[in-house]
Amino acid sequence: MKILITGGAGFIGSHLTERLLEAGHSVILCDNFHTGSRQNIRHLLNHDDIEVYRHDVTEPYQVEVDFIYNLACPASPIHYQRSPVRTVLTSVVGAINALNLAKDIKARVLQASTSEVYGNPEEHPQKEKYWGNVNPIGTRSCYDEGKRVAETLMFDYHRENGVDIRIARIFNTYGPRMSTDDGRVVSNFILQALRNEPLTIFGDGSQTRSFCFVDDTVQGLISLMDQTEITGPVNIGSPDERSIADIAKLIIEITNSCSEIIYKQLPQDDPVRRKPDISLALEKLNWRPAVTLEEGLPKVVEYFRPLAEIHAPPTKVPC
Repeated sequence: MKILITGGAGFIGSHLTERLLEAGHSVILCDNFHTGSRQNIRHLLNHDDIEVYRHDVTEPYQVEVDFIYNLACPASPIHYQRSPVRTVLTSVVGAINALNLAKDIKARVLQASTSEVYGNPEEHPQKEKYWGNVNPIGTRSCYDEGKRVAETLMFDYHRENGVDIRIARIFNTYGPRMSTDDGRVVSNFILQALRNEPLTIFGDGSQTRSFCFVDDTVQGLISLMDQTEITGPVNIGSPDERSIADIAKLIIEITNSCSEIIYKQLPQDDPVRRKPDISLALEKLNWRPAVTLEEGLPKVVEYFRPLAEIHAPPTKVPC
């Protein structure tokens, strides 16, 4: 297969690129490097079957491929709240350009959607049929609503033009190549723990998340793209629900840190509970996460260990 990945230099995109190249596919990687990183793909640049193009998906593009993975979009609150209009344009116009290309060249296109389409959910766990509880005018709305419109466009192009679509609703994903400055729970906690700084919890720590290791997320995306039975949306995430406080304590234990835990005010519209119902993925894709949090977190700790000193002032103090 010849495969286009928009946002291919991002956290998940770089792992997807690597996996597809290992499987023998030819990959065209498209990224504007706004939040993606060249460092994420540096080890792939000498591969014979990769082409890298610096391009913004809000501008039309033309390539000949079999599959399109549309992953381009800032995905962390710090990044998308810094450029909210740009985030909406990336989700909406980026989806339109991916769909127009897919329509023209008869390619299959997968939209990387998100659990944020469920907002602060009143249903638990979240099934794909749940319509969500989203604030359309909040500080997170640029991301949440942008992804919801992208899903709408996918189905409208499917119904009106027969475009072959797939939609994956990706839940919290963690792993090597997470950014040091994206403000995500796992990366924040690990960096703070490695420096013996206080771990900052926003809220009282009782809110929950379900973290999926990046290798499992990538396998879920590939499994959804490769099958022909369903379009989605399909939840891709871990059903292992943990409180934020428990995750903080686990990271302190894994890093052997003497960090304390401090609490700050919960941000606006931050979901209180988040857990996917993955019965559809299990039934239709034969997919479920294989890597436990206890197995995955040490791998991320080792990735961040050298970065903890490089990308921050030397604040680490002895226990």
